[in-house]
Amino acid sequence: MTRVDQFESVFRSASKEVYRRTEIGFSHVHVVTDLEGAAEADFTRQLRVFLDVLGGDVAWTNADRQEASDLGLFLKSVEAQRPDLVCTYRNLFSESWRYPYSLGEHVDVLTQVAHCPVLVLPHPLSERTSTVGGTRHVLAMGGHLTGDHSLVDWALRMTTEDGTLRIAHIEDDQIFERYVEAISKIPSINTDEARTTIETQLLKEPREYIESVSRMLAESGSKVTVETEVRMGHHLSEYRRLIDEHAVDLLVMHTKDEDQLAMHGLAYPLAVELRDTPLLLL
Repeated sequence: MTRVDQFESVFRSASKEVYRRTEIGFSHVHVVTDLEGAAEADFTRQLRVFLDVLGGDVAWTNADRQEASDLGLFLKSVEAQRPDLVCTYRNLFSESWRYPYSLGEHVDVLTQVAHCPVLVLPHPLSERTSTVGGTRHVLAMGGHLTGDHSLVDWALRMTTEDGTLRIAHIEDDQIFERYVEAISKIPSINTDEARTTIETQLLKEPREYIESVSRMLAESGSKVTVETEVRMGHHLSEYRRLIDEHAVDLLVMHTKDEDQLAMHGLAYPLAVELRDTPLLLL
């Protein structure tokens, strides 16, 4: 390595991305269900308790059931309403909520087309009623976490004043081992040293970014507690474990990908399999 390369590496290592907060405002929440009468009213009531963190200055509207049953009209209605948040549940207008294989056609399309985040709750007929209890324990799922300010902005906005926000960054250990295996076949590179150095660097950056979130909140006088969850592991099993261990009320994650129409990367399998956990899909 030349001295120029060494200097550049030191310079890049010293450069750190720091969290810069943007306040998320709410004025309109739009609720979409396939329920009628008392059932719809009860679901909306529970939802408003769950989202008490939004405060009392929010306008709540309910979509017309008949109109929403038509997917095309449903999407046009959401666009016309221009809410700050759409709330619904998995397998809307579908009987497939009994089977753990999809979010349902309406929700699949909505999450990719809607201009705003979508809160997806467990189906009202499922065993767990997750819309009661509030959002005291929130988990933010980072992909390329460093610099992902919007993920943290939304997760903080949804965490109650005295709650706990866990920000997680899981590096896929199987992918990591593939690269280490490739490195082990290059004689000029010390495999053990490369493994340790690369792993340390991969985990160092998200840890430092989350520390900057904690500092910002402390300086602003916020009572929200930020916990760091950065490690190597299998994505799905690690997020399941975190949700179970910490009784997570809400999982926040990105779903849109500029390079494809479908929900990106790990988001879809997590969204499908975490059937009992409310999801905020950005």
